[in-house]
Parts: sequence; structure tokens; C-alpha cells
Amino acid sequence: MSTFAVVLGVAFVAGTLVFTDTLGRSFTALFASTVGDVVVSPVTPDGLTADGPAPVPEAEERPTTLPASLVERLGRVEGAARADGNVLATTALVFDRENRPLATLGAPSLGSNWTGAPAGHGLTGLQIVTGREPRGPGEIVLDAVTTTRSGHTVGGKVNVVVGDEVVENTLVGVADFAEGGSFSGATWVAFETRVAQELFLPEPDTFHSAWVTAEPGVSQEALRDAVAKVLPKGYEARTGDDVADESASGLLEGISFLTTFLLIFAGISLVVGAFLIVNTFSILVAQRSRELALFRALGASRRQVGASVLLEAFVVGVVGSTLGIGLGIVMAMAIRGLFSTFGLDLSGQPLVFEPRTFVVSYVVGILVTMTAAGLPARRTTRIAPVQAMRDDVAMPEASLRNRFMGGMVLAGLGGLALWYGLTAEIEGNVWYVGGGILAILLGVSAAAPVLCQPFLLVARHLFGAVMGTVGHLAGQNSLRNPRRTTATASALMIGLALATTMAIVGDSAKASVDKALAENFRGDYVASHVSGQAFPPEIAEEMRKVEGIDDVAVLRFVWGQVSLDGEDSPQGFTAAAPAALEGLVGLERVVGRTADLRPGEAVLGETYAADRGLGVGDQVKALINNRRVRLDVVGIFADNPVVPFPVVTSPQTFLRAELPERDNFLIIDAVSPSAIVEYRLNQVLANPALLLQDQSEFAAEQREPIDQMVLMIFALLGLALFIAVLGIVNTLALSVIERTREIGLLRAIGLNRAQLRLMITVESVVIALLGAGLGIGLGVGFGIALMTSLRDEGLEVIAVPAGQLGLFGAVALLVGVLAAVLPARRAARLDVLQAIATA
Repeated sequence: MSTFAVVLGVAFVAGTLVFTDTLGRSFTALFASTVGDVVVSPVTPDGLTADGPAPVPEAEERPTTLPASLVERLGRVEGAARADGNVLATTALVFDRENRPLATLGAPSLGSNWTGAPAGHGLTGLQIVTGREPRGPGEIVLDAVTTTRSGHTVGGKVNVVVGDEVVENTLVGVADFAEGGSFSGATWVAFETRVAQELFLPEPDTFHSAWVTAEPGVSQEALRDAVAKVLPKGYEARTGDDVADESASGLLEGISFLTTFLLIFAGISLVVGAFLIVNTFSILVAQRSRELALFRALGASRRQVGASVLLEAFVVGVVGSTLGIGLGIVMAMAIRGLFSTFGLDLSGQPLVFEPRTFVVSYVVGILVTMTAAGLPARRTTRIAPVQAMRDDVAMPEASLRNRFMGGMVLAGLGGLALWYGLTAEIEGNVWYVGGGILAILLGVSAAAPVLCQPFLLVARHLFGAVMGTVGHLAGQNSLRNPRRTTATASALMIGLALATTMAIVGDSAKASVDKALAENFRGDYVASHVSGQAFPPEIAEEMRKVEGIDDVAVLRFVWGQVSLDGEDSPQGFTAAAPAALEGLVGLERVVGRTADLRPGEAVLGETYAADRGLGVGDQVKALINNRRVRLDVVGIFADNPVVPFPVVTSPQTFLRAELPERDNFLIIDAVSPSAIVEYRLNQVLANPALLLQDQSEFAAEQREPIDQMVLMIFALLGLALFIAVLGIVNTLALSVIERTREIGLLRAIGLNRAQLRLMITVESVVIALLGAGLGIGLGVGFGIALMTSLRDEGLEVIAVPAGQLGLFGAVALLVGVLAAVLPARRAARLDVLQAIATA
């Protein structure tokens, strides 16, 4: 079981590395497959550092598309084999066979043209694997993963929502990546070129970009230089490698947190496994103390005896790491399946095995095993040979007082690190928080033999009073070696402490969302697009005419940039009419004004403004719809969950930035909400991609990501808890072997098999309840501390889910009962005479 603990811990490490490498390769392959040798596109606008007239300057004329004539000219450039115009949009929502939208807020709904290029279409890495390419209106090609998810087959009808129109199509082909790759959760649909231009471009016979293919022997750089010479003003040429690297690097950097996130759980599993290994080697060394002493008497040095134990640990580490790498492949598949529920679908990407995975797995597995076995190995060298050959030999234990003092010091330092990480406004404070929690857990584990003695004494008396001699013996067995008992319980403590923390964080976050919506959401219904797209303003106008509707507030969003002190940062902007801000949205003014916003004026969220040192009267530069905009700050409002972005301006500002007049959210106030009113509103929402929700449904949607995240963390913590259960089983099993003679004597003087099984079960329950008590107690403290530190982020409610914590305790009790089954059965089957004769 020690080997198995190493196997599971290493499997998590290997699985994490394989999964994240696969994820990285998927995006790298995607971007490498979606560029030609040279990419030609309109010049991107300048940054925000250049000055411009206030408040909303007129943008200089820049082309936004490429004419077909330019694409034809590019194909005739010296060194070019061909040039293909490409259409690519993120507003093509595919519906499945049951006419439900295949949309997630985390992945785009891609639509493009099929160019007929030899290697595929505009996405050069794709090729038709079933059927044929689209040849006219009403025909489409889907990628393989989208086809599988949707349940469609070639020849079937597929509804696609493009903008405000539902287009019925026939699926004529299925495409897949020729050399591996994945859309990573996005859906993709391809149309014939003229159809795609009509659907996604404002002018006919134009393209979003062009990809030029080089003739054999022509480098990307040489072709880029040749293409650049024929480009008119407003266009730029870049090599495909540069475009792919630039696109992939930013995204890979953004998802790098997944590696850290998963490796943290791998580390938790290894720490829990280390407790199991320490206990195992402590018991094994104690059982072989006479044998090791005999080696010393025959001339073996202390170093040789200690090295023999470490060599044994090395072998366990090698074997465990090897098996762990194999299991890690299965673990990577499981993690891939887990993340697919969040829209990150990598089913089309084969697993990637980098040499680093094997090196790290072996190093981690062997080091953890040998480090955990180091303390027992050190103890073996401290036994005098003559002392060890006595019948009543006992392995020397470190002074409980020293352990207690050291543990308290470590826990105290961990508490300071945790407090600093929660209160200091520094980069990387999460490492202080994580390190502090780990130090507290390890400190409590070290001090537990002293801290837990009152609990063990009470357990002995309680079980003795209820069960008589059997209960008293079980309690006495737990007290016999408090270090071993608490070490076993500590493994369970770590898992339950983290699970309890996450339960409190999740419950508190949901309660905070409910409170914020109750205070700020003053409407009765919300209308939005299932994939976050905008929709025409006529819908709001029609809803205002519905009988029983009092008012409809409009919110519009757009992504852009804000420049402060010469540094640009991505930022979302909200536009809303004054009636929406102070009426249905319930925007609470902190300072300045929030009503009657004029073009070029903005109000900021309280936290956003405080973090950046902004106040009323300041001015910020912004980039909205590629237009430079200066925004005058005229007010600060209290953070509001209904307003998703902290920079709020007027709809007129959006219009002057040449944004189309389209809405993202409608907040609807009914005179008296009813099923009839809801039916009438749904009649207005003719587009099947538009969704109407009441307050409770909207709140449930906001809580859903929290539930999913907590559930995923529980699933990842499940491995650590499983290893902790193995630790209890392993300790009890080795304890039975260690007490074979004692068990034989107890049987000889009248203890029957049922009583023996009960004794060992009670001993297991004591260990499990000790671990649960410590874990839940520490977890409550961690959870409350974390939520207290997040009050300024809008998470104002601290909720302790008593029912869920009670369930954790009940599960721990059940774990104690189940963990004792095999050791108790083994003890009950011992032959009495052979057990008594055991040395």
C-alpha cells in the first residue's frame, strides 16, 4: 500500500503534465493550422499611448476588409503558389439534433468559408473526412467534434443562427485536423465562400484576411517581403509562424494557471501519501529492530543500516513511480473528461508525452518516498545493538514535548504567512496563503500526539463505558502509540480540511451572489443570448409594448482597452441609459453622479477606481471598437453584480465609436409577473438563441459556475482522501501483524472473533473521527479567514454549510468502519496457537 500511495501521487503529477502538454499542443496545432505561409490583413490600430482629441475623436479611415481584387493580385506575386481569401466570424451558433444550441460562454461559435485550398480550406490544417465540401446556399461542413456532440449525420438538416437569422442547412461534409489538433470546445461551421461573405461581411466580394501559400523552396520571410511590396496603404503582411506564435503564446500564458492548479492537488496527494509511507516504514523498522541490531552486532555500521532502509524506500519509489506514470495516462484522460464538462473539449487531440513528464514523475516519486522513509531510517541508527535484541524492544520516539513545541512554532509561522497573504496587497500573495495553510497543517500534525491525547482519553472512556472491555481495549490501542495514531489521522485531516474550506468558500460565494442580486436586481426577468452575443434593439421596443410590462432596461457591453500611466489593459465597457442605471439595475452612487451621462463621460465601479487611484474629475484613455476615446470620470458607483464591467458610459458614446446599436441584456420589470406575461415575452423572442429567465433562474445561472468549480475541486481532492483511507487500512493491517502475539493471547483468554473485529473497527473509527474533527475544525477556520479577506471583492456573506460538514463527519465515520474490514478479518482468521508462538 505504500507503493500504491506513491503510484497514486505520481499518477496525478504525470496525468497533470500530460494533460497540460496536450492542451498546449492542441492550441499550438490549432493556431499553426489556421494560418497560411503569409497572412495579409488590415493594419491593427495603434495603441492608446498616442494623444487624440477629446472626448470621442473621429477615427482615421482604416480598411476593415480585403477586396477580392487584392486577393487575386496576391496570388500573382512572385514566389506565391496561390492566395485564398478567408472569412471568419464568431457568431455562427450551431443547434444540435434536438434543436438545442451548442453554446458555452467559454468557447466561441466559429463560422468561416471553405476555400477549396488543397490542404483544406481557410483553416489549412482541416480536411474533409466524410462527405464533400459545400457548393452553394444551404450547405455546410462541421468539424468532427461538433458533429459528434450535436448528433447530426451527413445529409441531415442543421439549424445555424447567424446574427438574428435562423438558417436551415444540409450537412454535406465533416472535417477534421489532418495532423492532430482540436478546437478546444469551440464549434465550427463552414459555408461556401459567397454564402459566408453574405452572412458575415457588410460588403460583397470581400474577405477578413488572405493567406498566401509559398511555392516550394520559397521561405515565409521572402514571400512576406514580396507581398508587402504590392500591398496598398492600410494593410500588413506577416509570416504565418509569427502570427501563430503570437496567437498561441498569449493564450498558453493565460491557461498556464491550469498546470499550477492541478499540480497543487498532486502535491496534496503526495503529502498525504507521505504520511502513509512514514507510518509504514516506522512499523516495518520497529518489527525488524532485532534483525537490524544483529547486523550492527556483526559489524554493520550505522550508515549501512540506515542506507539499507533508504535503499528499500528507493526501490518502492522506483516501482511506484513507474506504475504511477502508467496510471497517469489514465488520469490524464480522466482530467480531460472532467474539463470537457466546462467546454474545454480535447477529444480530437491525442495525448502528448514529453520527456519532462517522465523525469519529473520519477524525481518526485523517489524523493517523496525516500524523504518520508528518512525519519524511520534515522531512528534505526539510534538503537544500541544490545538494547535492540531484547524481547521488549521499542523504537525510540522523539520527545513528545519537542514535537509539540516544534509543531506549534511551525503552525504559528504558518498562521503569520496566511495572515500576510490574506491582508498584504502584493503580487503572488496566493503562495503565502498556500504555504501558510500547508505549514499550519504540518504543524498541527507534528503537535497532534499531544494535542489529541485528551480526545483519545475521552474516546477510551466513552467506548469503554458503552462497549465494556472491547471498547476499552480499542481506546487503549489508540493511546498506545499516539504518534502513529495521529499521523494516520493527519492524512485524513488534510483532505477534509481542504474540502471543508472549499465547501465554505463555495457556499459563501453563492450566498453572496444571492444577496447581491436580491439587493441590486430590481427587474423580474432577464433576456439575453445563450452565447453572449448581441441582438437588435427592436426586441426591447417590442417588449415595452407587451401588456403587463412596466419598463425594460437595456445594457450593452463591448471589450476594449483602458490606458493608465502608459500601460494598456483589456477591459470591458458597459453602456446603459440613465433609467436603467438608477431604475432596474439599482446602481448605487458613491460620489459624483451616475445619471444623465453625456458622450465621453463615464462612471467607475468603486473597487476598480480605488485599485487604480481614479476619482471624479480624472480622465482615462480608452480604445472602443478600435477608436480612441477619452472618458471623463464623473462618478463612482458601488460594485454591482448586474453590471458586469466596471466602466459604464452612455449609449451615445458607443454610437460615436461607431458600434452598431445592439443590446446584450434586457432587464424587464413587470406590473405583476405571471405565466401569461412570461409567455408573451417569449413570443417576442422569436430567435431560439435568445433566452428569457426570471430572477430565480438568473440567480441559479450565476451560481452554476461556482457549483461546477467546487464539484471539480472535490473530485480532485477525492484522490487525496482515498490515499488517506489507504493509510488507515495500512496502519491497521501492519498493527495487526505487529500485535500478532497479543491478539493470540486475547483470543486464548476468551475474546471471540466478533469482539476482535469490533475492537479493530472501533480503533479505526477513533482514527477517522480524530482526522475528521481536526480537518473540519481547521477547514472552518481557513474558510472563514479566506472569505473575510474577500469582503472587499463583493463576497460579503460568510456561510458555513452545517449540513455539508455534518455529512463530512458521517462519511469519516463510514470510512473508519470500512477501513477496518480487511484488517479485522485478517486478525479474526489468525490461528490462536501460531499467534501465541510468534516471536
